[in-house]
Amino acid sequence: MSEKKETTSPTLKRSWFQGLKVEAKKITWPDKKRVGRETTAVVISAIVIGAVTMGIDLLLSYGLSFIIGG
Repeated sequence: MSEKKETTSPTLKRSWFQGLKVEAKKITWPDKKRVGRETTAVVISAIVIGAVTMGIDLLLSYGLSFIIGG
């Protein structure tokens, strides 16, 4: 029964970091205008979804209190 030890050579580590460096150079960052538009869209969406959820909750609580009589 032999135990297999996993060894990583310095060459393998170096090539992994070189590949990581190449991939990191491919990243493109959005400009400020796009970030602002997308942030605005997310905030507006969250407000709309929150308002719809609140409306449904109010309708259901009113309906249940009418049915139950409490």
